[in-house]
Amino acid sequence: MKIPRDRDAATVAIGRKRLALTNLRKVFFPELALTKGDLLQYYADVAPVLLPHVRDRAMVMKRYPHGATGEFFFMKRTPSPHPDWLETCTLRHGASTIAFPMINDLAALLWIVNLGCIDLNPWYARCDDPDRPDYVHFDLDPGDAPFAAVRETALVIRDGLAGLRMHAYAKTSGSQGIHVYVPIVRGPTQREVWEFAKAFALALAKSEPELVTIEYRKEKRPRGRVLVDYNQNRSGATLASVYSVRPTAHASVSAPVTWDELEGGIEIDDFRMETMPARIAALGDLWKPIAAARGRFDLARLLAP
Repeated sequence: MKIPRDRDAATVAIGRKRLALTNLRKVFFPELALTKGDLLQYYADVAPVLLPHVRDRAMVMKRYPHGATGEFFFMKRTPSPHPDWLETCTLRHGASTIAFPMINDLAALLWIVNLGCIDLNPWYARCDDPDRPDYVHFDLDPGDAPFAAVRETALVIRDGLAGLRMHAYAKTSGSQGIHVYVPIVRGPTQREVWEFAKAFALALAKSEPELVTIEYRKEKRPRGRVLVDYNQNRSGATLASVYSVRPTAHASVSAPVTWDELEGGIEIDDFRMETMPARIAALGDLWKPIAAARGRFDLARLLAP
């Protein structure tokens, strides 16, 4: 669908759903002169490949009311009023019960983005079983290490997981790092998935001490080492979803990439809001297998005593 970008506000119809869009000409990425309307158009364009990866998941809203260079705030509870067609996921979260919004269709996607959410941050588990995630993953944070070291770390992780017969998929974080995901059969709890990720990261840090660290405190982190952050697997944590735009100067995107591309030396800014639709048109959804029920690794069998 086409987003009206020549005026400040518009009401669009998506099937029988009507959605009011606001501040369409507000600049969200100053260096590129890209507006909120441009951001909405990007998400409308990539919705067919994005929606399977975020559907039926509680969404933590990270709102940038003044664009990528402005202050942001997190919002978990679905604001009121909200459209009566918006589906929510009511979960016990800490000491509270929260109705999180879900992005199950194009209308919900554009409603969330219209709130100023530049990137999308879904839970790892689906709403029907929120303590049993669909993935185990590793967030690679370069710290002061060059991006080449992040690429190398991703490849080392791929090889280590392959030794366990776990097939991994990679995407750029869209910020500075790389995310490595393994789709798993639902069964292990979020705590059990976290424990596996921790054990794997510890073993990796011991085998690759000149490349990898698991030290979170930057002041104690060895220089030039890449943090393999297993802690993002904890309950309630989120990472930017695949195809999310990130609040960077160049409107970079968390893009699915092939292992051949990582070996070939890609850079974060190779994948931007302005270039992703053409990439998707040429390659399709590189992460299509990760959203499928087939091909998931049965982590429960590996964890069994």
